[in-house]
Amino acid sequence: MWDQPADLLPTTYVDAVTRAGGVPVLLPPQDPSTARAVVARLDALVITGGADVDPGRYAAEPHPRTVSWRTDRDAWELALLDAADARSLPVLGICRGMQVMAVHRGGRLVQHLPDDVGHETHSPGGDVFGDVEVSVSAGTRLRGLVGEEGLVSCHHHQAVAEHPGYTASAYAADGTLEAMEAAGDRFEVAVQWHPETRADAGLFSGLVAAAVDAG
Repeated sequence: MWDQPADLLPTTYVDAVTRAGGVPVLLPPQDPSTARAVVARLDALVITGGADVDPGRYAAEPHPRTVSWRTDRDAWELALLDAADARSLPVLGICRGMQVMAVHRGGRLVQHLPDDVGHETHSPGGDVFGDVEVSVSAGTRLRGLVGEEGLVSCHHHQAVAEHPGYTASAYAADGTLEAMEAAGDRFEVAVQWHPETRADAGLFSGLVAAAVDAG
């Protein structure tokens, strides 16, 4: 009966933050100039999954399979990351969120991963998640949160190609970068998979713990 724009987020994100002891707040796209005022009230930031990032943000022409990007969301989340940097706020990126974090630091994306790896396991299509085995690098923050290796839920046809300011911290068997993180004490972790869809509290618990420590 209703046909109008809406700001939506899968409840799995909310549940994951809540289980970890945090209080989730939805931040719909709005005027980027308000980002600093918004972030000033937060203890941590999650950049979630969603549509493709505008290729113009990393000076690339759109691939035929790069579609439906939202310029308002891109601008808003990049402004949120600017504001988070200014406060050294803990940040967790999930799927698209990892890609936004890479682009924010001047990185580039692989616009259609099946062209590189020759299969669609990372994004089977529809509302199905692909089961992907990942190996986590020794000595990383991520290793302490999720362990050495594991089966994760993926739904991404794009991936991070360049990630200035971040260290690669997990790969799939086909060589796809599945996680990255920043060096130093600040919690800046991003994964290409969807931890909110599994009973995987490590990343969210780590984010909440980092928020408590920073507070």
